[in-house]
Amino acid sequence: MGDQKPVVDPTRPVYAWQQVADWIARRIEGGELLPGARLEGEREMAEQAGVAVGTVRRAVEDLRQRGLVVTLPAKGTYIADRSADS
Repeated sequence: MGDQKPVVDPTRPVYAWQQVADWIARRIEGGELLPGARLEGEREMAEQAGVAVGTVRRAVEDLRQRGLVVTLPAKGTYIADRSADS
């Protein structure tokens, strides 16, 4: 990850999965992850964020609840198209 700021700051009084979910949400809001794009796999994101796969799994669950992503079993997780909601 080089000079990038770490995804999870262990000194913050916030669960790691919440920090990972917020990191992914910022990527969506910033246009790095566009509607319809497939989200990286859990293992890849866990490696990028420096956390366990279970932490990423919980973060993705939170993003589904927020309506930011949609998971299709056996296909993957995709960025939701929220333009219809606006």
